[in-house]
Amino acid sequence: MRSGNPALSDKTFLDLGSGSVIRDDGSTMTLSGTVNKTAFLLVLTLAGALFSWTQFSAALQAGNPGAIMPYVWGGAIGGFVVALITIFKKEWSPVTAPLYAALEGLFLGAISAMFELRYPGIVTQAVLATFGTLAALLMAYRSGLIKATENFKLGVVAATGGIALMYLAQLGMNLFGFQGMSFINGNSLLGIGFSVVVVIVAALNLVLDFDFIEQGAQQGAPKYMEWYGAFGLLVTLVWLYLEMLRLLSKLQSRN
Repeated sequence: MRSGNPALSDKTFLDLGSGSVIRDDGSTMTLSGTVNKTAFLLVLTLAGALFSWTQFSAALQAGNPGAIMPYVWGGAIGGFVVALITIFKKEWSPVTAPLYAALEGLFLGAISAMFELRYPGIVTQAVLATFGTLAALLMAYRSGLIKATENFKLGVVAATGGIALMYLAQLGMNLFGFQGMSFINGNSLLGIGFSVVVVIVAALNLVLDFDFIEQGAQQGAPKYMEWYGAFGLLVTLVWLYLEMLRLLSKLQSRN
């Protein structure tokens, strides 16, 4: 099993000691259980987002929009740290996955409010596009229109890794004062094309996640892996939503 999502690697469902798939005769991972936990994590993310959104509105009315930055950095850095902990301590996911969802909610709510202030209506468009993509790909996957073959997985993983390296390179160049690959954040046709490609790759990662979670349920992973599978899917959804925001903002900035 292979997934472009770093939270769902090909060894996620393997016992590190024996190299065999973990099985729990008393309580094992199920698709329905993973779906329920994904829904719960999404509710937590929404709650966190609504809180930081209202805090941004209050800060804006008080004439101090910078007061929202602790939520931006706290949610982003805190979510990243908790995500790393979850990846390396999967058995902690029943606790760390909800914490990650809440922290990401704080980050997403603050960032979304900033985008909405500059481009009214963009958040609704991004949310609809994200969940519309999720629903469409899930139906395509369940109907067999899209199959997660090994070549498909290799292509998506390679593209995801390439995008990650480009983002890291751009970040490094910015830290040293270089403009770097301006098209990544620019609204030129090349920049828009780049964002379209990134959105497509992020969306295709959902297919790999669906397949990976299904394989884990079929192979009898322990019950806590439902939380971990839900966490991995949320990671991809957060990425897809952010890329939707970036793409839509580039398009609207050209008007």
